[in-house]
Amino acid sequence: MSTKVKAFVLEAKDSKEKDKLATLYTLENGKFFVNFRGVRGAKAKLKAAKEVFTFGEYVIEQTKAGNIVTEANIIDNFMPLRNDLDKFYEACSIFDIVKKLGAQTPDPALFIEILKAMKAICYDGAPKYYVVIKFLLNIFENMGYKLNFDKCASCGAVLTGKKYLNLDYGEIVCANCRQMTSIEVAPATIGALKIIKQTPYEKLKTVKLGGGGEIKALNLLCENFEWRFGSKFFID
Repeated sequence: MSTKVKAFVLEAKDSKEKDKLATLYTLENGKFFVNFRGVRGAKAKLKAAKEVFTFGEYVIEQTKAGNIVTEANIIDNFMPLRNDLDKFYEACSIFDIVKKLGAQTPDPALFIEILKAMKAICYDGAPKYYVVIKFLLNIFENMGYKLNFDKCASCGAVLTGKKYLNLDYGEIVCANCRQMTSIEVAPATIGALKIIKQTPYEKLKTVKLGGGGEIKALNLLCENFEWRFGSKFFID
């Protein structure tokens, strides 16, 4: 039995003499493990389709030996990433986040988010880390951990004084509602998060943050991610 999926190649490793074992993130099935047979040969038909970051349509034959990729139509290989280390490492961050999420079931919203993030990194000229920050904010929201910067998530009061991230619930709270697992969020961090959150991916290149706000915002989201999922993701 065969199936056609739209997918990103999340990771791939050598197997046997010329094969590649790969992890795809698919629109239809979530994470999917496949084998590209013979693709390490110089004239292999699917040679380019096995590369990490590749986005395309894949035909997969389900056999007793596993899932074998038999056909592929590359939609975008995001080639400019290979020529810019900052872009390359930021794309690695996006894919490592997806791997750490588990994502064993279909999640169209996450799939679309990956595609938007990859295009922004590769083609739109967004400053370093901006795309990762927006990606994290959006996936937290899609999973029910929306960060509201205007009202306390616990008591509903307008946030006017010090603000805190309650790591237990992944929410912003006021000073009166903070707990032992809450960490203070600096005003510059809040400002950076709000600006990036409300800016579309394709317009992130127009945003200029000062005072290292993006670094503080990223560090906060990294801590939130580790608390939620029990592991850190790659960031350079």
